[in-house]
Amino acid sequence: SNSRRRFRGFPGSSGDAVPPRPKRLLLGEGRASLVHRVIMIPSRVVRSTATRAAAGSEKEAKEAKVTNLQGYISSRDYQGALTLLEFNRKSGEGDEISNLKWMGYCAFHLGEYQRAFDSYQEIISLSRGSSASEEKGSDGPVVPTEVYLYQGCCLYYLQMYKQAEEKAEEYAQAEEKVLEMRVREETSTDSALREKRRQLVHSKVKGADRLSDEEVRQRIAKEIKEEHSSQKAPELALKNRLLFHVAHKLDDQEKLMMRHQDISESHEDQLSLAAIHYLRSHFQEATDIYKRLLLENRDDLALNVYVAMCYYKLDYYDVSLEILAVYLQAHPDSAVAVNLKACNHFRLYNGRAAEAELKVLADLGHNLGGNNLIRHNQVVFSMGEGALQVLPPLVDVIPEARLNLVIYYLRHEGIQEAYELIKDLEPSTPSEYILKAVVNASVGQELGSREHIKMAQQFFQLVGSSASECDTIPGRQCMASMFFLLKQFEDVNIYLNSIKAYMYNDDDFNWNHGISQAQTGNFKAAEEALLLVQNEKYKAEYCYISWLARCYIHNGQPRNAWELYLKMDTSNESFNLLQLIANDCYRMGHFLYAAKAFDVLERLDPDPEYWEGKRGAVVGVFQQVIASKATADDLRDVLAMVQNTSNPQVEYMLRIIRRWCEQNRITV
Repeated sequence: SNSRRRFRGFPGSSGDAVPPRPKRLLLGEGRASLVHRVIMIPSRVVRSTATRAAAGSEKEAKEAKVTNLQGYISSRDYQGALTLLEFNRKSGEGDEISNLKWMGYCAFHLGEYQRAFDSYQEIISLSRGSSASEEKGSDGPVVPTEVYLYQGCCLYYLQMYKQAEEKAEEYAQAEEKVLEMRVREETSTDSALREKRRQLVHSKVKGADRLSDEEVRQRIAKEIKEEHSSQKAPELALKNRLLFHVAHKLDDQEKLMMRHQDISESHEDQLSLAAIHYLRSHFQEATDIYKRLLLENRDDLALNVYVAMCYYKLDYYDVSLEILAVYLQAHPDSAVAVNLKACNHFRLYNGRAAEAELKVLADLGHNLGGNNLIRHNQVVFSMGEGALQVLPPLVDVIPEARLNLVIYYLRHEGIQEAYELIKDLEPSTPSEYILKAVVNASVGQELGSREHIKMAQQFFQLVGSSASECDTIPGRQCMASMFFLLKQFEDVNIYLNSIKAYMYNDDDFNWNHGISQAQTGNFKAAEEALLLVQNEKYKAEYCYISWLARCYIHNGQPRNAWELYLKMDTSNESFNLLQLIANDCYRMGHFLYAAKAFDVLERLDPDPEYWEGKRGAVVGVFQQVIASKATADDLRDVLAMVQNTSNPQVEYMLRIIRRWCEQNRITV
């Protein structure tokens, strides 16, 4: 008896004084994704090139262009800013390096990370070319060192984590060279040492006049390093945040903890820490940080989106919508916020309601087909429509895409394809553990593999017994599934009965609950549960038909079981159902239908056992007629069956039955 487990997919979203509520689970819920920006790029003030221009109308014109760029940036119109910058480059306006920096910035914020990386690479090429022509023999770096760091951020979003780490180290090495050059320049002359010694004496530093030249150099170097660290603090903090997130992506716990220790109380660092909590599924910790930052920065409306994302992940969908409304009121065209709203509606209502929310973006002119995140979620909201076209290219881009593709294959009998996709996945969230358990259970049931069944049991138990999931619907479903695989159906019923009120219209729940109730002999409850299944594909499966037939027989409705057989095409499954009806009806005393089933079996396969079963059933009907528990019509039906049987015992049976009928004035 196969159990059935359903996954609805996962819309990726990128959300307590409220008591915990049961979670809705799995298949069909979709896991849509929300973009969760994890590395804060420091804000850069637009530098006016006009101050270096000539006076008069030329200066005013350049100031207007810079102001225009400022307007684009402040209104988040990065595409407009990028177009202006490209025009400025072609027309020779402004500083080439500055233009390229801003082009990288705008491309990054548009999500065009490769283009941003290329802009920064062009800066490196131009700077090195300038160095070769202007400063031959110079061993010092002339490339703006922060460019390496910005390239590292681009590589991170391109999912090239090792290369991002290398770029961060390249930035550190470049900064070290800059520092060494400055120290060397400021400590290489006797006049510099004399001036420093004079300053120390003037500051009344004890023993300043007795300091050696080397000690003076060390003091100069220390002051330069302190000043450098202060000036470069934003970039150093960005470097730490970048490496913090890279360590998480590479699952390097030692480096993660080391970088964690360097996280400060600054706004950007706390955002980064909250993002790591979110990515590690520590949603309550992330919520606490975001809410604190929101209290300190009421005008930072984007924090409302992050809080809403956390509440979404905590399954407080209505709370998530309330908080999200604050941001949407100011930015109704935000793709990320509208996507999250759609995800909440999907969880609270259905896919149609979620798609209606996304339509708002289309009406505002957004190209939904050009946004991978929204294309992914549209597949989820439409219950898998277009999954094979959309999801495979996104498997390594959106984490939920792999899980949803696995779900799609499970729904469409592609168990082996689902297994290949998930076998190497190291689960880290309850949903991933559950999905891996379901795939292993499916493979185990299909191949008869005890190893896969055991692995599924372990994954189910890990989730069901965890402190965070044990009292949720998914947690209890997991425990029920584990006991189902162990064939401990009394325990299965305990868990399923506890969540029955939440799963009334869930076909998969009703399937499993019906079979489990039947296994424990509670056929009345089993019949009620199985009849709640609405999926026609499920209802056509032999497993479902056979269990429903058994419930009908044990509940005194053998006619319904017989009608199930009559609706089936001739096949091995219909033959097996006949055997079930014959034996169960005989056992339960429904001898008329037992006789009918044995009669058909005997005609299909002249096995002596089928004749013996039919003979016993006919005698059983005869006894019931004698006891007034069956009608004469029933007796006539079974006698017609016997008369068509070529067996020496037939004449003796007929003679006895007819004699009794004559004595009791019954016409047969």
